Amino acid sequence: MPREGTGPDFIEALARGLDVITAFEPGRPVMTLAEVATATGLARPTARRILLTLNDLGFVRAEGPGFALTPRVLDLGVSYVRSQGLWDVARPHLEELSAATDESCSIAQLDGSDIVYVARVAVPKIVGLTVQIGTRFPALQTSLGKVLLAALCPEEVDQVLAEPTRSGLTARWQPDRAEQDAELREVRARGWALTDQQLALGIRSVAAPLRDGSGKVIAALNVNTHAAETTVEHLVGHHLPLLLKAAGEISADFARLAAVPHVTRTEAS
Repeated sequence: MPREGTGPDFIEALARGLDVITAFEPGRPVMTLAEVATATGLARPTARRILLTLNDLGFVRAEGPGFALTPRVLDLGVSYVRSQGLWDVARPHLEELSAATDESCSIAQLDGSDIVYVARVAVPKIVGLTVQIGTRFPALQTSLGKVLLAALCPEEVDQVLAEPTRSGLTARWQPDRAEQDAELREVRARGWALTDQQLALGIRSVAAPLRDGSGKVIAALNVNTHAAETTVEHLVGHHLPLLLKAAGEISADFARLAAVPHVTRTEAS
């Protein structure tokens, strides 16, 4: 039965296949057919056909009485990152920023009311939250998300934040409308964002926008620290200038890359 609100061009089988892939959440690396069917709301015969198809394509494998995702699933996310060109441009700057601060540095983009990490250079430190490419957190409580939300007009912010988070995390800071608006106004005014344990205890970070050649904010870059090791004063006084420099360099490189004419196969023939 087609999903509510879908148009005539909606491919139900594709949507169901993606539902099966995303059913494998943290803590559930292996799922039986019955568990997949329950998690997705699909009939068991349908779930079985999808799992067998994904198995043939190499996205899942049989493991004991159940199924598990394979590393090939990462190709789906990597294709997005590569198509944006962000990683190729940002990698040397991220590595330099991480070395200069001795902290993990990340790039994220907005997806509904969440941020999603699309590039990262990590320093092996004990922190309260695990972050990797594809990790999502509620946007409003992160420095990355504040930067991205501040780049939107108020109507767009309302529309974005009206969407429920898909991160599975309940943030510590739950501002009312006045607090939210005041926070985003401050970010717009100063051009960077700070979060001090608003997402989770012990997490403190600063973020700055990344722009394309037209000046549009396309992503955000941050330096993430542990509150027990790094004071707000050191984060802002030492790490922030390095972050702003790196963000400016990445934006400039990205603008230059976008300005280079790309010859298509048709034009070359």
